[in-house]
Amino acid sequence: MFKRILVANRGEIAVRIIRACHEMDIETVAIYSTEDKDSLHIKLATESICIGPGKPSESYLNMPRIINAAILTKAEAIHPGYGFLSENEEFVDLVNKCGLTFIGPKKETIALMGNKSRARELMLENNIPVVSGSNGNVDNINELKDICGEIGYPVIIKASSGGGGRGMRIVFEEKELEKEFLNSKSESKACFGDDKVYVEKYIVNPRHIEVQILADRHGNIIHLGERDCSIQRRNQKILEEAPSPRLEQSLREELGRTAVKIARLVGYINAGTVEFIIDEEGSFYFLEMNTRIQVEHTITEMVTGIDIAKEQIKIANNMKLSYEQKDIDLQGHSIQCRINGEDIFKDFLPSTGTIKNTNIPGGFNIRFDTYIENNSYISPYYDSMIGKLIVKGENRLEAIKKMRTALEELRIEGIETNIELHYGILHDFDFVKGNYNTSFLEKKLSGDFRDFYLEMESHYGRKY
Repeated sequence: MFKRILVANRGEIAVRIIRACHEMDIETVAIYSTEDKDSLHIKLATESICIGPGKPSESYLNMPRIINAAILTKAEAIHPGYGFLSENEEFVDLVNKCGLTFIGPKKETIALMGNKSRARELMLENNIPVVSGSNGNVDNINELKDICGEIGYPVIIKASSGGGGRGMRIVFEEKELEKEFLNSKSESKACFGDDKVYVEKYIVNPRHIEVQILADRHGNIIHLGERDCSIQRRNQKILEEAPSPRLEQSLREELGRTAVKIARLVGYINAGTVEFIIDEEGSFYFLEMNTRIQVEHTITEMVTGIDIAKEQIKIANNMKLSYEQKDIDLQGHSIQCRINGEDIFKDFLPSTGTIKNTNIPGGFNIRFDTYIENNSYISPYYDSMIGKLIVKGENRLEAIKKMRTALEELRIEGIETNIELHYGILHDFDFVKGNYNTSFLEKKLSGDFRDFYLEMESHYGRKY
């Protein structure tokens, strides 16, 4: 087993990985920027090293500095977490060339699945359903107009090298096409250093379902069930649950088999997620594969009892999977709320500053993955997510009630957060009935939730 691992990340995921390592008697190295000099992951790690100023390009995205930090501190492996360099094949190559182990898939797999248009072609070649659209990248507006004329509007333009909703543009009419084509290319270039895009037919009101897989170096691949990630705002996930509340068992099993088939097709190793969309008729389509641990891996851990971070480390150490498919038995229901530093009443403007006081909820099957403490500084340089509140119940209704109670207890003072938003979602009749899709939140934000917040604040004299 590895003796020392460098965690090439920050925030709650760095804390999560460091804790898993220490439970396995593995020493850890934390890297940090000057903005994060007092962050929790530094305090928990065996050793820490500053790699630059707050700007990510000069610290958490600076490959030479991270590699040098690993060599200097005698780390044997690097865990990238999610975001930053976690899906960068150039970084994986550099890690390997320097005699270190990358805790994740092979660089060839990352490159293949990171190119969304090429991944789409691969699915078509192997009879895996994809939404109709372009065969590869679209290079000019005339080509784009021809394709959209064939498949029909609305369409969605996507970044070939992207993810996380960046570079996506939904177009309902041809007159909007050129502007959104240029906007998509511009954002893709800014976010990923690549302005290549492709186009698909836009499925109206789909559900977003993803399947967690684990694969070792010995040819063993299993899936750990699905997660429903349909509660989104501007293509960014807000709340996730496992299992999906509106998925028939036959479709659930088919999605699992398809996810394993895709992982085997691309020679996948380590933890990964295959994402699908399901239309109103119940047909499913491959969306993309994320070649890393997901933010929402927590709810899969809650219903399977499997520590995914530990499994990643074991796989990277050339060990066989600890489980076979027959061992996977989902128990209960789990929900995760992403707690962001943002002002939901001011168009979700990011909220930064110093955390003054916190109250973290506790109790049976309640978990809060975070890096914040009293006096923690929330920097404008990084993602707005400051924590993840996760619960598990014997069934979905119990999980909903448990999450409501946990949200009532959760206090984070000093900055604005989206706690009220989650409280509104958990009390919404359609959500409780499991009657939602990817358009749910945008529709609710048009008025229903805002009225709910004001009513609660008026009644209780404080924010919920």
